[in-house]
Amino acid sequence: MSLLVVGLSHRSAPVSVLERASLSADAKAKLLHDTLAAEPAAEAAVLATCNRIELYADVDKFHAGVAELSTLLAQHSGVALEELTPYLYVHYEDRAVHHLFSVACGLDSMVVGEGQILGQIKDALALGQELHTAGRLINDLFQQALRVGKRAHSETGIDRAGQSLVTFGLEQLAGARVPVGEWAAGKRALVIGAGSMSSLAAATLARVGVAEIVVANRTAERAERLAEILVASGTGVKASAVAMASVADELTRVDVVVSCTGATGLVLSADDVLAAVSWGAAPDPAPQTPEGLTLAPVDPAVVARLAAAALGGGRLADAGAARTISAVEPEGCPVGPDGRAALTGVDASSLELHGTWADQGEAAAQRQPRRGARTHADGASGARLALLDLAMPRDIDAAVHRSPGVRLVDIESLAEASADAPMAADVDAVRTIVAGEVAAFGAAQRAAHITPTVVALRAMAAEVVAMEVARLDGRVPDLDERQRAEVTQTVRRVVDKLLHAPTVRVKQLASEPGGAGYAEALRELFDLDPQTVASVSRADAADPLNDDDPGRAS
Repeated sequence: MSLLVVGLSHRSAPVSVLERASLSADAKAKLLHDTLAAEPAAEAAVLATCNRIELYADVDKFHAGVAELSTLLAQHSGVALEELTPYLYVHYEDRAVHHLFSVACGLDSMVVGEGQILGQIKDALALGQELHTAGRLINDLFQQALRVGKRAHSETGIDRAGQSLVTFGLEQLAGARVPVGEWAAGKRALVIGAGSMSSLAAATLARVGVAEIVVANRTAERAERLAEILVASGTGVKASAVAMASVADELTRVDVVVSCTGATGLVLSADDVLAAVSWGAAPDPAPQTPEGLTLAPVDPAVVARLAAAALGGGRLADAGAARTISAVEPEGCPVGPDGRAALTGVDASSLELHGTWADQGEAAAQRQPRRGARTHADGASGARLALLDLAMPRDIDAAVHRSPGVRLVDIESLAEASADAPMAADVDAVRTIVAGEVAAFGAAQRAAHITPTVVALRAMAAEVVAMEVARLDGRVPDLDERQRAEVTQTVRRVVDKLLHAPTVRVKQLASEPGGAGYAEALRELFDLDPQTVASVSRADAADPLNDDDPGRAS
């Protein structure tokens, strides 16, 4: 086995580099074809997600393979090799297996334990199979990675160590003090895109309790299908589909936006978002008293008389006493509804009481929430519009965070938020599973490496048996069929018994680290034809899903 992986991820590269190095579907296919066309690689697969790009290949030369795969990644990602190289990592053989198994378990994810990566690994394998770039090694590796990932999620509590990227993003929007369900209740959400991530986002929004979801997608049929699924989900959410051209209008009517498309440019600009949050903004309402009574403008003459009266009583006038009331005053104020008339003959102590009442009313009015203002229940950010950008490259202009009333969470901010996330004890259990599975996979691959040699040895033994039986027929032609069959079976049993212990033992030895030399020793000891061994290897590779050992003794 000469497995090599060259890649970059959120752990090795800044989001700005990952964003530029993203691969389209066509770029993935071209990358795989070019990898196989390169001399060092025999088979390949590419795992490209929003926060990682990794190229896996079976190579015959390590240094040449690293150079070739790095060059191909730079060529197809559009980032110059000299700029990309500082962020690349390389894993070889068992370390490459350990890396993919860790990725499959969610240990290398931005949010530890998230399970979406399993679907992305499955897609990577399916693409390699479809393009015939995945041979025996890649098939075995990726299928085992899927099994290891599922085992980790079923046997440990890794799911409790982290959430899906969508859930984590919504938690960041809601803020630490507000549960997501409380924050989401009654909100109207816009989901841009209808792919796997957008579908997951829509399902998560429905589960946490938003009242309505609007789906926008370039392909109307996919948006409508997703909306139908949401309605039928049993969550009670209202769902509908709109055209991408309607996104600007929808922004003015929604509270939350989740975007994850495959667009190469921005889907929402800063101007789009600013226009949406500014649309329909109400002017500040007129000041009101606690009883809902409108306060009239200040009359300078009243101010002068109040000040003189207050000075006569030995104190400065309260600011609130400078206002007159346009409606009947509450019980307890000595000044009547007509402020000017009532001032005549009112002593300083009464005016002071009026000033105190007015002060209290002014303060109470200021404590009343402004019409249309959002309260704490709308989330820690108190944002008019909450945006979650899960696309890579990004869908939403990062400059929108400077817009008042807007809260943006994107891949970069999620990476920063999750960097200090606590690790659960279950992570250690998953690491133990990964270590054991890596050892078992390596042993199986090393044992499989010697299988063609064992098959060739048994084929040679069968040929020797056939030749000797034919020679016996010439020397003892009078044997009947029963006798001849008995002799043939006896010779075969002798040969099988002689070969059984050595072949079983050589497989055991070959499965251990450093056991690759046993196949060559077997070929030398029995003078096996290299072409025969190679033909067995080719036949085995042509049927990568066949797990049977054709050399097993009967």
